[in-house]
Amino acid sequence: MTTTTLPTPDAAVDADGTRETRVERITALAQQQGGLAALVVVVVLSCIFSDGFATTGNFQSILVGNSYTALLALGMTFVIITGGIDLSVGSVFALGGVLAAWGANHGGIVVAMALPVAVALVLGWVHGMLVAKARLAPFIVTLAGMLFARGLLQAITNEGSTTFLVPQGSPFLWLGDGVWRPILTAVILFVLGGLLLVRTRFGQSLFALGGSENAALLMGLPVRRTKVQVYMLSAGIAGVAGMLNASRLQSGVTNIGVGYELTAIAAVIIGGTLLTGGAGSVLGTAAGVLLLAVIQNLIGVHLSQYGSSASDLANGLFLAVVVLIQTTLQRVRRLP
Repeated sequence: MTTTTLPTPDAAVDADGTRETRVERITALAQQQGGLAALVVVVVLSCIFSDGFATTGNFQSILVGNSYTALLALGMTFVIITGGIDLSVGSVFALGGVLAAWGANHGGIVVAMALPVAVALVLGWVHGMLVAKARLAPFIVTLAGMLFARGLLQAITNEGSTTFLVPQGSPFLWLGDGVWRPILTAVILFVLGGLLLVRTRFGQSLFALGGSENAALLMGLPVRRTKVQVYMLSAGIAGVAGMLNASRLQSGVTNIGVGYELTAIAAVIIGGTLLTGGAGSVLGTAAGVLLLAVIQNLIGVHLSQYGSSASDLANGLFLAVVVLIQTTLQRVRRLP
């Protein structure tokens, strides 16, 4: 008589035939959704213990103030999932705003929208070609791109002394007008980004590439083309964000975007995307962005008397704790 052994309740079988224990499933869930859970806990506690936090005006301030900069983290998510990095997004964001304001003065809404996106895509293509074809390190390539974009911005604005203002009455201002339009724009782009990541062959290729580039090559995936595309996507989103931000501010601010790439990376990591690649989600990144925004808001209310150093210290400490927790969870999942 043949007997059949059923899986125990403490284990499940993965698609590749390996058995995943309950501990591994719990740690995987904590790693992927820990940022969202932390966001819920922080918001609830802030509503209870922080005076003035749970107001419509404060919530609107948090959401509107981070609507367009959050898009940098969206693009960064795709890059980090592949195991890469993009240090140029802050400078491309600033350059996109300047080019949009310049375009609104010299060609109307079409030039204002198309020029920053086109320039950003070209920069992203160069990054991708150097990473994929020349096999240079993404850190070095995008660092050079960051310096180039900032230098181009300085050249266009006469070393930052010229600020291009969007003409009053320009239809370009409609894009960033009001309170809810920036929020809805960011939500729509995040939804589209999520669908691209989980519902398309391109998105699945990013996970495969981040998991193992050699395995992705053996699977027949277009590794080089995917790398070029992902850096173009990241830069293009940064250009769109800069263009939209110029519409909201009604000008191309020259000194904006410094350090934004680090904030984007922090939000992505907090959201559960691994720096080593192969795992991540757009929902987690959105939670990471909002969690950082809420913490910044609380710091501004309760630690403002200590200056910006308190904000930097709190953010650095929080990020270090998150990375430590993620590393611990990853090691637990790998234990036999």
